[in-house]
Amino acid sequence: MASASVVAEDRRLFPYSRWREQTPSLAIKFSCGNPFPYIHLQDFLQTDLAHKLSDEFPVPNSSAWIQYKHYNEDKTGLTKRELFPPLLAKVTQELNSPEFVAWISELTGIPDLIADPDLEGGGLHQSGRGGFLNVHTDFNMHHYHKNWRRRINLILYLNPDWRPEWGGALEFWDVNMRQCVTKISPLINHAVIFNSNEISYHGFPGKLTCPENASRKSLAFYYYTIEQNSIHDTHSTNYMPRPEDSRAKAMLIWLDKKAVHVYSKAKEKFGIGDDFASTILGMLSRKKQAAPAEAIQSDPEAGPIAPLHAAQDSKS
Repeated sequence: MASASVVAEDRRLFPYSRWREQTPSLAIKFSCGNPFPYIHLQDFLQTDLAHKLSDEFPVPNSSAWIQYKHYNEDKTGLTKRELFPPLLAKVTQELNSPEFVAWISELTGIPDLIADPDLEGGGLHQSGRGGFLNVHTDFNMHHYHKNWRRRINLILYLNPDWRPEWGGALEFWDVNMRQCVTKISPLINHAVIFNSNEISYHGFPGKLTCPENASRKSLAFYYYTIEQNSIHDTHSTNYMPRPEDSRAKAMLIWLDKKAVHVYSKAKEKFGIGDDFASTILGMLSRKKQAAPAEAIQSDPEAGPIAPLHAAQDSKS
């Protein structure tokens, strides 16, 4: 018969005792990650819990979802924790808890990490057929806390029955952007923890070919350190072309990156939120539609209308 402590551990949202036993060896593996420190963990949560999270994952059918739809990415995100379904909200709270963040610090060797309760750029992410995220490094300082330096990304995938031919693998590229070094399929209950810095190039640049009724789902968390005397230059998401991309595509990637940078600086200076920017840009986008909404909705090939379109700082 299992002891009471084991039963209690099994009921926790994160299996601390199982992962803590492995932390010393995992920390070594993390530090030796190639092309930058990372670790890929399978069976991150209890199996039944991961499947419940996947079943609970909401469809992006309301204006609360941020539409990250510009030249360098095509996906949706939800950061408002009060709108998360119950179990996703509880797991989000757990993975932002002091106990969990202390474990992440031990695993990564970065002391004094802190979680972001507002999930700036994180939270629920979802990409449907045709979705993608060009290779990039992330913004390095929090938009609303100027002395918070972004250090670690954690992505938990929630995709049962995901097929390799659909694409969507997370790619890690070398520092010179010459080749993809590592690919990780977005399989359910697989987590990836990796450094976020100026050389951590990552993304899933190929367009998804999953069926219309499927999507690439993930939970994303970003962890920071507080820089008392920050000497780091603030930079926004740095999208990069791949060697096989044409010169024209490389130029469009660069131009879109500059637009995102301007938006990012506006967020920092004026404190505007993604909701405001998305609403304004969405209104402009709707005015440019050549066909009435009814005609578009009646076309089965057009897919659902995205009410909000904004060039936002990228997520992982």
